[in-house]
Amino acid sequence: MDYRKVLKDKKRIVVKVGSSTIVHEETGRVNYDKLEKLVRILCDIKNQGKDVILVSSGAIGVGFNALGLSKRPKTLSLKQACAAVGQGQLMMIYQKIFSEYHQTTAQVLLTKRVLTNDKRRQNVINTFFELMQLDVIPVVNENDTVSTHEIEFGDNDTLSAVVASLVNADLLILLSDIDGVYDDDPHDNPDAKMFDIIKDVTDDIMNMAKDSSSSVGTGGMITKLHAANIANASGCDMVITNGSDLDNVPKILNGENVGTLFVRNKIKDFDMKEFLND
Repeated sequence: MDYRKVLKDKKRIVVKVGSSTIVHEETGRVNYDKLEKLVRILCDIKNQGKDVILVSSGAIGVGFNALGLSKRPKTLSLKQACAAVGQGQLMMIYQKIFSEYHQTTAQVLLTKRVLTNDKRRQNVINTFFELMQLDVIPVVNENDTVSTHEIEFGDNDTLSAVVASLVNADLLILLSDIDGVYDDDPHDNPDAKMFDIIKDVTDDIMNMAKDSSSSVGTGGMITKLHAANIANASGCDMVITNGSDLDNVPKILNGENVGTLFVRNKIKDFDMKEFLND
């Protein structure tokens, strides 16, 4: 079976973009050029008749810059204050750029407590499906202002997989600061080899995972592998690829050999709450 070719037929796609992709690492300020290109790509995918959901980090980073802070906050209360300032500004930027392509967007802020409550989770699912029915692209983030732990979802890696499972997505693309999953840390070992396809996230693969070297994002490879487990078990393929080249997104959807593909392996009685409580 050509697992890559199958990706050309995906109809509901969740794209997760991390802080390291949408801001300049040197300054922590928004990279407007990359944001504009990301939005254009997503709108083009939507115009092909596919459903698109964007899971975007970056609210805290945008907030601490807006407040004139010199470095990322460390205390929970300051992180939440930065998120309160930054989330509105980040969404305003997204809406402005999306509107240039005549695309309506909606902000969806989630917490783990909402997603582990059956009634609230169903309300979230209903909202997502109504938005997609209305041809809206939801822009999702963790509600950092009220979350008890800012990295509850690991820089939104886990959150994006949960969203993919909620909406029955058939493809999740994680835009990271690395080309894919390697058998060793490629920053330290130039001979490290990248996996093209992973059909099962074994303990050996988990043990290979190294924390991300990015100074901007908060997620590491462990959270991405955990996201793969959730997505695959829910029946969704997942690809990790480098967000420094946003052309990787259409390349993946064209069946090209980009990033590391995690092949779906749907569990009959999949229960997302079991994965969140791990």
